[in-house]
Amino acid sequence: MSGAAECRCRLFFAKSTDLRTTKFADPNEKFRNDFATTQSNFMQLGVLYSTLAYLAWGLFPIYFKQLSVIPALEVVMHRTVWCMVLLLAVLAVRRQWAWLGAVWRTPKVMGAFALSAVLLGINWLVYVWAVQNGHVLDASLGYFILPLVNVGLGFVFLHERPRPGQWLAVAVAAAGVLWLALLSGHVPWVALVLAVTFGFYGLLRKVGALGALEGLTLETLVLAPFAGGLLLWWGLHGQGALVQGSAADIGWLLLAGPFTAVPLLLFAAGARRVSMATMGILQYISPSLQLLIGVWLYGEPFASARAIGFCLIWAALVVYSLEGWWFSRRSAAL
Repeated sequence: MSGAAECRCRLFFAKSTDLRTTKFADPNEKFRNDFATTQSNFMQLGVLYSTLAYLAWGLFPIYFKQLSVIPALEVVMHRTVWCMVLLLAVLAVRRQWAWLGAVWRTPKVMGAFALSAVLLGINWLVYVWAVQNGHVLDASLGYFILPLVNVGLGFVFLHERPRPGQWLAVAVAAAGVLWLALLSGHVPWVALVLAVTFGFYGLLRKVGALGALEGLTLETLVLAPFAGGLLLWWGLHGQGALVQGSAADIGWLLLAGPFTAVPLLLFAAGARRVSMATMGILQYISPSLQLLIGVWLYGEPFASARAIGFCLIWAALVVYSLEGWWFSRRSAAL
């Protein structure tokens, strides 16, 4: 081989080696990076929506305290009517009506949502009464024990098998409730009614066939004849806040619609974007904020003996949360 030919041959093999060792850009890498960024933004938005919803629910005592001069039943009637008006307006803007006709023709769905509407109405009534009558701490306790009530309901009605750590959390929480009952001389009925009614409400909505917006709209439609009829009867007889109340009272009542619907819509938007583990942590924002408001803003008693019961329930929630976190980490590793 001549010197020139040998030189060209070496140059060719050198270039071939360079081609073999060159790292070409992965055409899918940009897509993966963009997808990861989008997914991260999606989850961050979900955390924001969920946090705003729980903060709004946590501030509810301040709102309902403004209505202390109005009976709790009347407040709930206004809450139902104005919430329904707002939700119907949202559906009208979105032209989202197709589901309504199908639901009316399905007795099973109507029956389930009629029952969930009754549970929601009872929950609202007890909560408003509790806030107006100085039982904000009892109301917060109800939502602290709600996750543990859900464990029991899932076991009884959905045949879910709670893990040992979850059973331990339920037992510790039950000890806390028993302590509070022995301390006060009566069962903490406000907390238990709120937890049980909302637990059963969540159970019905879990197996229901409608989304958050449609479901709440249907529930308010079910309650509206009773609520609207009662408000009309009061008005015709010269009673009720619309006749006797101040302009400020009427303004606060009209705000019951957005104050009810907006947090729920934020929660529904957030729940679709974050994991159940994240939602399980965020859900304690609301009762924690209510507890702080009850103690520091409204001066409800929180003696050391009562704090023991709350500490037992908080310990149960720590066990419940850590067990869920550990289980999700272990499942992801498999």
